[in-house]
Amino acid sequence: MIRFDRVSKRYPPGIDALADISFEAATGELLAIGGHSGAGKSTLLKLIAAIERPTGGAVLVNGQNIGSLARGAIPWLRRNIGLVFQDQKLLFDRSIFDNVMLPLAIAGFPPKEAARRVRAALDKVGLLPREKAMPIALSGGEQQRLAIARAVVGRPGLLLADEPTAHLDADTARDVAAIFREFHQVGVTVIVATYDDRLFPDARKIRLDHGRIVATGAEAAA
Repeated sequence: MIRFDRVSKRYPPGIDALADISFEAATGELLAIGGHSGAGKSTLLKLIAAIERPTGGAVLVNGQNIGSLARGAIPWLRRNIGLVFQDQKLLFDRSIFDNVMLPLAIAGFPPKEAARRVRAALDKVGLLPREKAMPIALSGGEQQRLAIARAVVGRPGLLLADEPTAHLDADTARDVAAIFREFHQVGVTVIVATYDDRLFPDARKIRLDHGRIVATGAEAAA
């Protein structure tokens, strides 16, 4: 499903975020990307989602070369990708329900079908009883759950998460990690960049160090 073939990413003025990265992720896999802050984890996820383009090598998602995609094709690629980044970009002037509804409204879903999907997504992350509340009323862990609900409401085949448990207490971090494992168990491909891959014991692991893969599998465990 996803293949990195000797991928590099350089930012001005000559900073190498990734260098000569090669790996594959199969459909339905749970993959945890570990490494220190600045190791290249976020950049790797952004390349998959076509938020960034590689400087060298090839990134393929479902056979499509991300580096050669036309700008107009990127929204179609992302329709099958759920994104949960550290900057959650929640809309604090809209209700919890409306935050999750937004991507479906943009995609043109019929209102009744969209509402049904929104409530199913909120139920999955335990926020359905609070659908009318505003995001400001949520705890940090609940806001992360809201971001997850918005990411999965379109039922993507691929879910990307960048440090989804950062800044959460230990119990809440375990609860959030469990949500991602549940999506994996129903066939969603899940790739998580995480400072603590012990939260994902059943994941295949890759560890980055200064933009390079330094360990895979059991050797990459924290």
